[in-house]
Amino acid sequence: MNLSLSIGPIVALVAGIMILLIPRLLNYIVAVYLIVIGLIGLFGVGSLRI
Repeated sequence: MNLSLSIGPIVALVAGIMILLIPRLLNYIVAVYLIVIGLIGLFGVGSLRI
């Protein structure tokens, strides 16, 4: 039996719970997400395995 976890769904789950608990966090979570996606798009993810 093989068990592997990906970080994407875990981050999404935690972010969703945090937004439900503290709706004001939505702005910050979206901003951080957009910044991270932009940096990944600019610099690539060549050797980064998450």
